[in-house]
Amino acid sequence: MLNTGPPNDHLIVRSSGPYNAEPPLGRLRASMRTAQRDLYVRNHGNVPHLDAANHRLRVVGRVSTPLDLSMADLRGKFSETTVTAVMQCAGNRRADMQSVRPTSGDPWAPGAIGNAAWTGVALAEVLRAAGVTNDPSLHVAFEACDEVDMPDEGRFTYGASIPVVKALSPEVLLAYAVNGEPLAPEHGFPLRVVVPGFAGVRSPKWLSTVTVQDRPSDNHMQQRDYKLLPPDVTAETVDWDKGMTIYEMPLNAAICEPALHAKLRAGPSIIRGYAVATAREVARVDVSSDGGRTWVQAVLDHDVQAPWSWTFWSAEIDLAVGKHELIARAWDSAGQTQPSLPDDTWNFKGYLSAAWHRVRVSVS
Repeated sequence: MLNTGPPNDHLIVRSSGPYNAEPPLGRLRASMRTAQRDLYVRNHGNVPHLDAANHRLRVVGRVSTPLDLSMADLRGKFSETTVTAVMQCAGNRRADMQSVRPTSGDPWAPGAIGNAAWTGVALAEVLRAAGVTNDPSLHVAFEACDEVDMPDEGRFTYGASIPVVKALSPEVLLAYAVNGEPLAPEHGFPLRVVVPGFAGVRSPKWLSTVTVQDRPSDNHMQQRDYKLLPPDVTAETVDWDKGMTIYEMPLNAAICEPALHAKLRAGPSIIRGYAVATAREVARVDVSSDGGRTWVQAVLDHDVQAPWSWTFWSAEIDLAVGKHELIARAWDSAGQTQPSLPDDTWNFKGYLSAAWHRVRVSVS
């Protein structure tokens, strides 16, 4: 088995090989900016331990001037910029879908997400220095240094791609720091991609090569995984060419406090959580204490200077003695909301789980 890196003992481990873990939800909700040590860890293979002094980034393909850059080149030749943005796994909240029927993948709760200040250089600036072709049909493929070992595919380096239009957006970074500190090995040291608004799979860690090309990446992760499929498709019947490639993440909300199965005292209780939307704003969050029969509107907290950040919300609800099902749902600026049940969007990979979030509590 490949080396998967040391565990982080304050995170909830979802898989030990490769190492995947998420923070407790109360810890996640404690700060608008997620500390690096509290960011979820999603690995598909080993954690490379790289030497920043010798690490190189190649920019090749449909460019007029291929580049071979050191980390010093990136820092010295391009403008440093910081973008506060959510990083989220496409499998976030998969456990809700697994409560309907089994799926593949780790049983993520709502903690496979985090919001941080990422620092690096704009990918667009690097691509323009390489003379990128101005053709919206192109794709930008990323190759990383980590090795993935899959029974049917053998061993290969991780790769993924995004459309060139997104790659040239100013928020997309080649990042070397988070919250003002160097990336930890498990978060991509010395260099990773950060693609705000897209699933974390499109933000490879341990980046080595950027290729501009006329098609999406040929890598397994692009072609035979991270696609949204209909509910009748199984692992045995799947045709990956018919799946919807997952780029943008859906509108979502989660309750972080109180925790599932918490025991509360009767009277006013504060319900807290987060909400996220892609390319739109979170306009409203509703909270119910009776399974969705009645709702109260939450108070929202969002940094208007950070459009790729998440929204925190809180609501005070008077809880009587007994069992309660707390529910949260978000609305975006287009008036769209979440599906009510995970059954509505179930798929055998367990991706894009974004139904109303439900937390059962006892009140005495």
